[in-house]
Amino acid sequence: MTAFPDLIAFQRDTEALAQVMGRLGWDQETMMPRGAAEQRADEMAALEGVLHARRTDPRLADWLDRADAPDAEGARMLALIRRAHARATCIPARLAAEIARLTSLSQGIWAEARARDEVDHFLPTLRQVVMLKREAAQALCEGTEAATAYDALLEEYEPETTAEEIAAIFDRMRPRLVALRDRILGSGRIVAPLKGEFPQDGQLRLARKMAEAFGYDFTRGRLDLAVHPFSSGSGADVRITTRVVEADPFNCLYSTIHETGHACYEQNIAPAFALTVLGQGVSMGVHESQSRIYENQLGRSAPFTGWIFRQMQAEFGSFGIETPEEFHATVNRVQPGFIRTEADEVHYNLHIMMRFDLERDLVSGALDVADLEEAWNDRFLADFGVAVDRPAHGLLQDVHWSVGLFGYFPTYSLGNVYAGCLMAALRRDVPDLDARLARGDTAAATGWLRERLQQHGGLYAPREVIARATGAAPDEGPLLDYLDAKFGAIYGL
Repeated sequence: MTAFPDLIAFQRDTEALAQVMGRLGWDQETMMPRGAAEQRADEMAALEGVLHARRTDPRLADWLDRADAPDAEGARMLALIRRAHARATCIPARLAAEIARLTSLSQGIWAEARARDEVDHFLPTLRQVVMLKREAAQALCEGTEAATAYDALLEEYEPETTAEEIAAIFDRMRPRLVALRDRILGSGRIVAPLKGEFPQDGQLRLARKMAEAFGYDFTRGRLDLAVHPFSSGSGADVRITTRVVEADPFNCLYSTIHETGHACYEQNIAPAFALTVLGQGVSMGVHESQSRIYENQLGRSAPFTGWIFRQMQAEFGSFGIETPEEFHATVNRVQPGFIRTEADEVHYNLHIMMRFDLERDLVSGALDVADLEEAWNDRFLADFGVAVDRPAHGLLQDVHWSVGLFGYFPTYSLGNVYAGCLMAALRRDVPDLDARLARGDTAAATGWLRERLQQHGGLYAPREVIARATGAAPDEGPLLDYLDAKFGAIYGL
């Protein structure tokens, strides 16, 4: 009779400890003194040991066998706890702690290598990370239904999806993306980049205004600076970070809007789900759908960029762009570039497809870490027609592999696909959306997302929550149609 409440009470403490570990990660990327790296690695390893012991506690199996769910929410909790328990019991405690320790150290080594533009400073550590993740993937393959080592890692970020399914989506997307890019670059239309100096204080004031405009609750969060922007936490403590380049305010503003999308998803989950397995985003693909729809379909739309244009004029004065239409084109300027996080919407998914292929080969052993930089540079030249000029613009640009996030990258493009579906349904249901956005009013859009998707947290499977929100199974068509229409108008195609 007490199995279900005992299980949920135990799980609540596990979720709370996981939030503490997340806060340590946030501190490491924002506030931690550089000299604390080795001690923090030991702290992370120790806490991971505690969490792993709880996630593999023999009582969990007993409770799961005896627990009767009181309702549909309870049944979903049992399913998610059962899946997490099965995965955790595949991984030896020694391996879980070592991955936590090494990836904590690796993050700092990656940051140093990136700052110094020295790949060789990072590759020995990356090799160790890859070896540990291969070991974990193999253990998961042996103990779960994962068909491949990569699928076993992907399951952590996008449940119920396989690499084969993602590859098929990418194969369908690539021809239309490449064709659109070629038409844009061959159009003869030149969109000038933004030029000037935009002081950090002004950028951060505008960044805070952007977050507030999209509904971020600063009484339950904060905005800080980080090398690689991210969002952290859930429930009553959800933090975001951004970065500042004084010659490129779009980097700061749109990183902030992007992370606000992630944070609002977490802040808007039903309070009753707090510190349960339902109290967080259901997958990284769904999570990314929120950050991308905030950043791109809403934040880079013509009506909303008109509002941003006025805010930037008020903050910085004249900066060489005279009209909202010109500003909208500049915000959405299409040009091959090295950096994924700065890529326009046409090129972005091509960056992800490249990383997806490379990391699958790393996990399978088809690609050795020693050959990764050459493979990256060759593939980038083939896909983008530009030779990588320095490691910080190539292999060293992303933090993900340094912290062991293999299987994470494809969820960015899945998020774009989901966002395309959501935006089509949002426009159908909110006919005056553009008039609202032109006033800087996102309430109708963010309210629709909160009610249709965000409040549910982990209650529904990833594709199910998108289908429930939109009324149709997700597919890439709406995203590609949106890109064709938007950039066709900007570039006169």
